[in-house]
Order: sequence, then C-alpha cells, then structure tokens
Amino acid sequence: MMMKNAWMTLIAVAVLMGGMTAVSADEEEARAPTDGKLKIFILAGQSNMVGFGQLEGSPGTMEWYLEEDPEAYGHLVDQDGDAVVRDDVWIVNLSYPDEEQQGWLTTGYGADEGHIGPEYGFGFAVGDYYEDPVLIIKSAWGGRSLVHNFLPPSSEEYPEPESDGDKGFQYAEVVRHVTEITGDLEKYYPDYDGEGYEIAGFGWHQGWNDRIDPAAVDAYEKNMENFIKDIRNDLGSPELPFVIANTGMGGWTIPDDAPYKERVEKLMDAQLALSDPEKYPEFEGTVAGVETRDFQRSEEESPSGQGFHWLRNWETFYLIGKSMGDAMVDLLEGQ
Repeated sequence: MMMKNAWMTLIAVAVLMGGMTAVSADEEEARAPTDGKLKIFILAGQSNMVGFGQLEGSPGTMEWYLEEDPEAYGHLVDQDGDAVVRDDVWIVNLSYPDEEQQGWLTTGYGADEGHIGPEYGFGFAVGDYYEDPVLIIKSAWGGRSLVHNFLPPSSEEYPEPESDGDKGFQYAEVVRHVTEITGDLEKYYPDYDGEGYEIAGFGWHQGWNDRIDPAAVDAYEKNMENFIKDIRNDLGSPELPFVIANTGMGGWTIPDDAPYKERVEKLMDAQLALSDPEKYPEFEGTVAGVETRDFQRSEEESPSGQGFHWLRNWETFYLIGKSMGDAMVDLLEGQ
C-alpha cells in the first residue's frame, strides 16, 4: 500500500526521528539465540484469518489509525510514509485455491491487497523475537467450520477427503501445504541457505461457522483438542506450540436477550479452555489462548458494518495478530 499523503509522511518522519534508539541490552537478551535454522509458523482458520483489516479510507483503517495514533503505529511506515517491508519475515499465503502469494511481509496479505489479516501483527512479533529468518505459511479459507471442513481425523472416521466440501478437506490441506512447502524450500523461500528448518508454532483463528450451530458449539472443545494432537502428530512435532485466538466478535457487550448469546459465549470459552493447565495438563506450556473481545471496535470507528469480519477494523486485526505473536513468543521462551 502506498501512503504518500503529506500528513502521513510528516507523521512517519516525526515518529522515526523521535523514536529511533539503540537496542537495549534487555531487548537483545529477549531475542532467541540464533541457530541458523529457518523458523516456520503456520497460521490457519477461516475468513478472519484470511483477513479483512482495511488499509485505506476512514475511519478504522490503517490510514486513519496512523493519523489518530502515530505514537502507537508510526513504526509500521517508513520515512516516505510507505508500509514497512520486513526483510526477515517471508510469507507464503495459500488462502485461495487458485492463487499463491508470497513475499516479504508487509500489508496486503489479507483478503486482497487492500487488507491485512492476523499474519501482519503476528509476523512483526515473531520477527522481532528471532534473529533467524522466519517463514509464515498462511492456510485459511472463508466460511469453513471445525465440525466439518477442518474436522481432525481423531474426531470421526471419514473417507479420505478429495475435494473442497468433503469432511476434513481443510484439515488435510493444511497438512499438505506444510509438507509441500517444507519439502521444497528453495521454491517457497528463495533465500533458503540449506541450514535446516524448524516448525516453530501454529496459530488458529476461526469459529464463526461453528458458533451459529449449537451442535458444533457442543463439539468444539473436543474437536479442538483432537485438532491440536492430530496436527502435532501429522507434522512430527509432539510439543508444537499452539496459540488459539477466540472468536470474540461482538465484544463483551452481547445483549442479554440475544438468542445467540449463550452459544457464542460457550464457544469462546471452549476455545480458551484448551490453554487451561488444570483442565488440559498435557498442554501446559505449549498451548496459549488469546482473548479477542477486548479488540472489538464500534461501527462508528470502523469502515464497515460487517460484524462477522470484525467490522473490517484494521486495528482489530493488527491487535489480534500481535497478541497471537506475543503469546507465541511467551510459549517459545518457556520452552
């Protein structure tokens, strides 16, 4: 996204000149020691992982937030007011069946070049943590449920999925994507130097298609438990860190008389339950939950009325991704 408005350039320059400081010793110590291996993260889910955080326009877009709060977001643009391009975080976006998108992380890896998804804030967080290069594999589809499309093999015996719409097809596609990319890194990460790789973590943001179905809500927690275990088994990583961002659209203010209130809140609680060490001691230190209800913004400060897409509010998507990345770093440091 090109941001060459005079006011934006002034904001960027002011923030960069005022905020440029040497990296402190504490910040250096907080980074993971380098081992030369490419660090690979998988991000999966449905349309809100695909990403509808709008970049341009007003209000509630990246353009708008840069003007409203340059201190918080000025580091995301360069001296010319253009979105920063990370040269240490590569992304392969396979969120659409007919189009493969890859490149250094910047804006435009959401639903289209005018949007971001959680990959944006997530990539900044893990990129800042690692001295080694990072590869993000984003494998997401709109309108897909955990109870059917992402259904893990341990939840139910079903025929091997062959096409989109078959039970478990999206689950199988995530595994296929990761296997294919890690098997041909020279193609999917052009800077690969042959020093090896590590599948470092998995991020999940999904749930709308389940929360509209009471039976899917009832099954969600068990399906998610099986999903984590099956993914770890299929990727050969028994302790793979998992971060789950719940489906917090609507925020904390769902009306008491709303007919969907009970099942929606049950789903959100189920998503966070997997990170409860008392309930799932086998996941302690390797599964984290991110509460997203705090990131709901109002329609008045958002560019859209699409409640199922977080009103297309850019800050919401940025904060979801950043919080997922911060939670992932906490898990990695714990290991």
